[in-house]
Amino acid sequence: MKKNILFGIAASFMSSVAYAHPGHGESIGFVSGFMHPLLGWDHLLMMLAVGVWAANIGGRARWQLPLTFVATMLLGAIIGAVGITFNAIESTLAAGLIALGLVIMMRLAMNRFTQLLFTAVFALMHGLAHGMELSQGSLAQMMMPLLGMLIATAGLHAFGYVLGTQRNRLLSLSQALLAGLMLGLGTHLLLTI
Repeated sequence: MKKNILFGIAASFMSSVAYAHPGHGESIGFVSGFMHPLLGWDHLLMMLAVGVWAANIGGRARWQLPLTFVATMLLGAIIGAVGITFNAIESTLAAGLIALGLVIMMRLAMNRFTQLLFTAVFALMHGLAHGMELSQGSLAQMMMPLLGMLIATAGLHAFGYVLGTQRNRLLSLSQALLAGLMLGLGTHLLLTI
C-alpha cells in the first residue's frame, strides 16, 4: 500500500502541460466526438478511473458506476446544449480528477449512494462542458458528436474495468500511476484555471 502511494505521488510530478477539454468548438461529427475522450487528458483519465474504481468495488458497482456516468453525462450534455451552465465547470472537473485519484490510490470506502452521487456529479460536469460546446449547432449536428463521445466513454470505462480486475503486480502499479496522473493533472488544472 505504501509503495503504491509513493509511486502515485511520484507519478503526479511527471505530468507535464495539460489542457482541459482540448478541441472544444471542433465537434462536427461522430469521429470528433469519439476522439475527444481519447485525446482530452481529463476525460481519458476520468473514464479509465471510473472503470478501475468499479472493478475495485465489485458487485453491482461494476455496471452501476459506468452506467450512471454515461447516463448523467448525457443528461449534462442536454442541459448544457439548451444553455444552462455552471460557472465553475473546469474547476469542478479538475477537483474531480484529484478526488477520484485519491479514492483509487487510497482505496477509500464509501456507501453505494455516495459512490453513485460522486460519479453523477463529475459526469454531469463533463456533460455540461460538452453540451455547451455542442449548443452551437443544430440538433442533428449535436447528435453525432455526442453519440461518438458516449460510445468512446463507455469503451474507456470497459478498458478501465479490465485494468482494475488485473491482479498482476505490474498492472496494479498502473492503477497507482493512473491515480498519480489524475492528482498531477487535476492540481495543474486547478492552478492554471
